[in-house]
Amino acid sequence: MAVTAVNTTRAVEAVFRIESARIIAGVARIVRDLGIAEELAQDALVAALEQWPQSGVPDKPGAWLMATAKHRAIDLVRRKETYARKLAEVGRTLEDEPPASESAELADPEAIDDDLLRLIFTACHPVLATEARIALTLRLMGGLTTQEIARAFLSSEPTVAQRIVRAKRALAKAAVPFEVPYGADREERLASVLEVIYLVFNEGYSATAGDDLVRPALCEDALRLARVLAGLMPKEPEVHGLAALLEFQASRMATRTGPAGEPVLLADQNRARWNRMLIRRGVESLSRAGTGPYSVQAAIAGVHAAAVRYEDTDWPTIAALYGRLVRLVPSPVIELNRAVAVSMAEGPQAALPLVDALAAEPALRAYHLLPSVRGDLLERLGRPAEARAEFERAASLTHNAREQALLRERAARLAD
Repeated sequence: MAVTAVNTTRAVEAVFRIESARIIAGVARIVRDLGIAEELAQDALVAALEQWPQSGVPDKPGAWLMATAKHRAIDLVRRKETYARKLAEVGRTLEDEPPASESAELADPEAIDDDLLRLIFTACHPVLATEARIALTLRLMGGLTTQEIARAFLSSEPTVAQRIVRAKRALAKAAVPFEVPYGADREERLASVLEVIYLVFNEGYSATAGDDLVRPALCEDALRLARVLAGLMPKEPEVHGLAALLEFQASRMATRTGPAGEPVLLADQNRARWNRMLIRRGVESLSRAGTGPYSVQAAIAGVHAAAVRYEDTDWPTIAALYGRLVRLVPSPVIELNRAVAVSMAEGPQAALPLVDALAAEPALRAYHLLPSVRGDLLERLGRPAEARAEFERAASLTHNAREQALLRERAARLAD
């Protein structure tokens, strides 16, 4: 009996992890408050933990949780003074929903998709700071716990918890509507949504601090969000561009680190281990992408994915794509990436002036990849002493232990 109870509890938690975003989104449409919606979803989870060990897991557990949370939302609205007005907004049919049971079903899958779209646009509203958008999105859309978010971004649980609470309060105070915006507002909000997913993936793909170079679980959460968004907004080219970019990047995850977690440079990665299924998905998404920044980055990643060997990489095309990208989004970091591509296409001598021109950029003063790239160019030009100094400086700037070790190793090798 104890084993059955444990297994049931695990089943409840697994189902809730998968369905929580839909449940919160469906309830938020009724109560118009993300904080209250999350509490009601948690109430449904508690109800399942209490009932399922005795009654068994329903045939459609997600629908059971949804129905339970919605009924509690309707009861809450009914208790408020504005019950009549609120009930009119959500439709009187909600009042007639059957009680939660094993046979409960989701009446309108399309409406649930609309709710998910509203949820992600609300969680990524520009009224919130970027850190708050990331935390709230991972909490509501990704189903991550406060502990998991704190661990992923090397922050404390109280800090993350406060960030999420303040984000919900800020949305309520600003009276942010639970809706998908249109026109110029939609374009602005979509940019915010894409930025959050992109930043979450990048933190997993190349951690800014800590002992691990990559955090695959964080990449998986971001990739799942990108896929959901692409399914909900099939006519938005940049959504497909971001999805393609993340598919291509994720295809290399298994080869970015060695057995001990040490970084493996692109030139040394075993391309036979690149995930071909993810590459195919990336190609498919890229075919639906447009000409925006994420689409251009996806095209660059696609060129890398198409090369069977590192020596086969089409560096002139990559350099040209970076040139197009920097015109779309002027950035010293993109200029630095373009310089790397130029060094591979035309040689290190052609790229060194491009890198030196970036030395005065305020945004790159503490950016470890600037001296790292310069050190690589100097090493290839046969200037080991200068290269060693650059690698040592780069190691002093990065907060990631794995990158520090790699850079110090390269500096020591030049000293020998």
